[in-house]
Amino acid sequence: MLHTNRCGGRIGGCERANRICDGRDGTAGANLKRIGDVDAYFDIFVLNRCNTSRLIMEVTVFTPSLEGMKAIKSDQGEMLTKPFLDVCKNILPVIDKFGAAMALVKSDIGGNITRLENKYNTDPSKFKYLYTFVQVEVETKTAKSSSSCTNGLLWLTRAMDFLVELFRNLLEHPDWAMSQACSDSYNKTLKKWHGWLASSGFTVAMKLAPDRKKFMEVIGGSGDLNADIEKFCSTFAPLLAEIHKFLASCGLDDMKAS
Repeated sequence: MLHTNRCGGRIGGCERANRICDGRDGTAGANLKRIGDVDAYFDIFVLNRCNTSRLIMEVTVFTPSLEGMKAIKSDQGEMLTKPFLDVCKNILPVIDKFGAAMALVKSDIGGNITRLENKYNTDPSKFKYLYTFVQVEVETKTAKSSSSCTNGLLWLTRAMDFLVELFRNLLEHPDWAMSQACSDSYNKTLKKWHGWLASSGFTVAMKLAPDRKKFMEVIGGSGDLNADIEKFCSTFAPLLAEIHKFLASCGLDDMKAS
């Protein structure tokens, strides 16, 4: 994290942080939006005692995703592919803080994001809207394939359901250990879709869950962590519910792990 006690003095940080701090090419806020970098959001902010007026932003590791959610829907209310995938990618740094306990979850999320991104990049105009993946595969009768984009979208959405429930548990149950918060979230979201092997693997992984207090300190940044968690859960959950509703309308929301 970058700390400045003078406009010209810095401790730690990096050139990106310094560029934003200096306001080169515009204001600090404008540069931040242009860079759009998760590390930039999380690493550079605690600016204090600056002897000139500048924009100070309070952020947590959730800030990039919260900003990205504002762009997920088009003006017509349709779910957009790239903004949705970007929000999912921006939450990966949070998963990193769980360490080995979430290695499989992160791998699964990353793999499904890559699958959808690769298809999107073949024709960004055609796949501008998120549900197009499903509609195309329904027409070609490939939607239920384990390698389909429909399957990738379903499991990505379920993984996000799990994370939303986990962060909600951390917010609403301050007395729970991290392992309890994770297990409860898993039981409410992913467990019914997993077979015995996947479920057993998750149970073992939860034994590696980090200390709750240290985890919350690490992801806190300089902003109001509880407020950002609440906003993340309350904003993202309805969007995920919309995806499930669409998949259910196509008869594709109940596929289990193969």
